[in-house]
Amino acid sequence: MKTLLHRLTNHETLSKAEAYDLVTSISNGAYNPSQIAAFLTVYMMRPVAIAELSGFREALLDLCFKIDLSEFDTIDLCGTGGDGKDTFNISTLASLVVAGCGIKVAKHGNYGVSSVSGSSNVMEALGVKFSNDESHLKRCIDKANICILHAPLFHPAMKNAAPIRKELGVKTFFNLLGPLVNPSFPKNQLSGVFSLELARMYAYLLQDTSINFRVLHALDEYDEISLTGNTKLIANDGETVLTPSDFGLQKLDPESISGGKTVNEAVSIFSRILNGQGTSAQNSVVCANAAVAIAMMRNISDQDAFEMASESLLSGKALQTLQTLQRQNQ
Repeated sequence: MKTLLHRLTNHETLSKAEAYDLVTSISNGAYNPSQIAAFLTVYMMRPVAIAELSGFREALLDLCFKIDLSEFDTIDLCGTGGDGKDTFNISTLASLVVAGCGIKVAKHGNYGVSSVSGSSNVMEALGVKFSNDESHLKRCIDKANICILHAPLFHPAMKNAAPIRKELGVKTFFNLLGPLVNPSFPKNQLSGVFSLELARMYAYLLQDTSINFRVLHALDEYDEISLTGNTKLIANDGETVLTPSDFGLQKLDPESISGGKTVNEAVSIFSRILNGQGTSAQNSVVCANAAVAIAMMRNISDQDAFEMASESLLSGKALQTLQTLQRQNQ
């Protein structure tokens, strides 16, 4: 590690093989916390190179505890986090909305590190059991159309680095990787990323796979559709810019989609929206993100998909999805 750190602090980049070996060593417990912290700090100070991102991703996928959900045609809705915007848990709510439409969702997530509350914080607070038992996860998808894949249960390297990430409290290269390393290898992926440069890297990596993908980056620096401005969308067949009007909506004020200051506040906002008590802005931003996933899976227009998403949320289908998921823990 000493040699690698010397090179990295001198602004050198790693080859794909070196990046792969480094993550493997973290997973195997070969480095102490100080060495891991120093390594993570490098990627707070400079962008990751495409070869590095590719090596990190390949290592995490090779090392992960794999789950076979191939009997289902699943999609994952997952954001990198790390945009510093402190929105409420939009992609997690959107996942429940999508599942409420009858679409199978394999939701990869984790506790918040650079944000107040990550997907796993909310799901745990709402009584959802985290498990890497394949039969349990298949039952969740079969009954509720969704299962929750809590990243540390599947990725040894993430688990070893988790206490250090929590102490640092800022985005690290693990943020870059979350949407790329779902251990169930879904055939469809809607990823939100915190920078346009990273969006293009994602597209470059995913083009070499069989995954049906969409990568989102709001041009005012959100890692999802924020409706506070336009959003870059990159897909298998090219790229475009989504505007609020594409969903029949008006531009939102950033304050209208802010999250809570604590996990409890985040859970309260989440529950109000799911129970049909969300504001128009909150409902709109959830359904816009869900709509992109629905449009992917149903091959329909964004506006038609938005209508499906709104019906799922406002009719209580998304809430029923969560309740069914909760019952699988009993």
